[in-house]
Amino acid sequence: MDPLVLTFDVGTQSMRALLVNSRGGIEGVTSYPYPQPYLPSNVFGRAEQDPDFYYEGLCKTAKELRDSDNGEELFKRIQGVTIACIRDSVLLVDKDFKPLRNLILWLDERRASGLPNPPLWQKAAFSLVGMTETVKMLYQNSFYNWIRENEEKLWNKSSKFIFLSGYLTFKLTGEKKDSVANQVGHVPFDNKKRKWMDRGLSRCIADIPKDKLIDLVESAKVIGYITKETAEKSGIPEGIPMFASGTDKASEALGLSVIGNGKAAISLGSAATIQFCSPKYFEPEPFLPSYPSIIPGYFNSEYQIYRGFWTLTWFKNEFCHAEAKKAEENGCSAEEILDEYLKDVPPGCNGLVITPHLSPGAGNPFAKGVIEGLSDKHTKKHLYRAIIEGIDFELLMAMKRMERRSGLHVDELYIAGGGSKSDLVVQIAADIFGKPVKRIQTHEATAIGSAMSGFVGLGVFPDYQTAAASMSHDGKVFKPNMKRHKVYMDIFNNVYCHIEKVNTGLFKRLKRLAGVSQD
Repeated sequence: MDPLVLTFDVGTQSMRALLVNSRGGIEGVTSYPYPQPYLPSNVFGRAEQDPDFYYEGLCKTAKELRDSDNGEELFKRIQGVTIACIRDSVLLVDKDFKPLRNLILWLDERRASGLPNPPLWQKAAFSLVGMTETVKMLYQNSFYNWIRENEEKLWNKSSKFIFLSGYLTFKLTGEKKDSVANQVGHVPFDNKKRKWMDRGLSRCIADIPKDKLIDLVESAKVIGYITKETAEKSGIPEGIPMFASGTDKASEALGLSVIGNGKAAISLGSAATIQFCSPKYFEPEPFLPSYPSIIPGYFNSEYQIYRGFWTLTWFKNEFCHAEAKKAEENGCSAEEILDEYLKDVPPGCNGLVITPHLSPGAGNPFAKGVIEGLSDKHTKKHLYRAIIEGIDFELLMAMKRMERRSGLHVDELYIAGGGSKSDLVVQIAADIFGKPVKRIQTHEATAIGSAMSGFVGLGVFPDYQTAAASMSHDGKVFKPNMKRHKVYMDIFNNVYCHIEKVNTGLFKRLKRLAGVSQD
């Protein structure tokens, strides 16, 4: 009997339950778009959710999958369960793993007010490379520091500080553990050694006591077994092993078969990223770590645009009400209508360039979005395309920087995420990067990568490289138009690469002025 791995892809806006076979085929899938991704809040920028919302969603999607046509027969073939989960979404639990507060999601904008207190030698090192403000930003972005400052009683009552992935593992299996490859966030984790840190930069940013950190399990190892309660709620057979996997981004890169030199993974999701996966550890930017890959001994070196293709959602919601109405009338998505705009605007958008920094990144804590070259000749269509081009320009700049820092070289790109479903969007990426951009056989790259942990754990494959060769297959290839690439490189080298540096002084002033009351 051909085994299946049941994989849950737990995202920011929705989740999916998928039955994956050892050839990378999806034999069943159910989706659950969240009716309310975040709880209502009177505080601007807050993003919280009831942690049991996600567990109930997992059970709901699994049960719908089992109750679908041929679902019961498919569930008999399940031999393992994995989860690919959003990162840096945190929770306080008591000794029984009961939540003490709502989950704080990764895109929550609350900030601690304190300052890091590193040793003098670290202070000097940060100052020498111009990272003092970045370290301050990382410290203040840590939800742990905010909780310590604002919810001290809850913190003192808590037993563990965990990510959503650890809580879902507990709810499914009863085990108080998490995967090594899920420890991506503001926690004191030694990415190089794949264990909790005794001392180092992450300790100065989030000095969480070791007794409040969860026990870790290496990927492809059994992390627990489906409990009777979960079996009754979800239809997943009781006693099925759950295998440690990794974050959504790590799973996606693995599902795209991005392993070793020559390849990079682009993700066009709510956050847009470019990743290398290599046995070579290097810092993508000074003092910023590579993350633990799902593959032991490998590292995911990543650059992230915090508000990646979410920026297009913002643009659609703020400026495209007519398109949304037309899409409703035509029974299609607003994105399908907006994609048609891409055909009406030439590469470079007639001199319009946009930087996609609706939220600053760790590389420049002052960065803000810039619209450069706007004139009365530009339209909504130009703005839409310029946002997409700006995201690609930023990822290209990050790729070049990581190539310099690592000595690695990218020959081809693999792409996934919601934005990658559009042929026009992917072709723009190929033209800007000047390299072939490939999809795999399915848009569900995250599920494929996560399921590999199950199949390696089951012994179906001896290692992840063999699993990737069997489960990830090249799909459509988008070859660059080198004439367009030349146009883009002129813009990139002579305009885009200079915008952030030239404007950083203004960004600092704007940050100060943004806090001034207008009353």
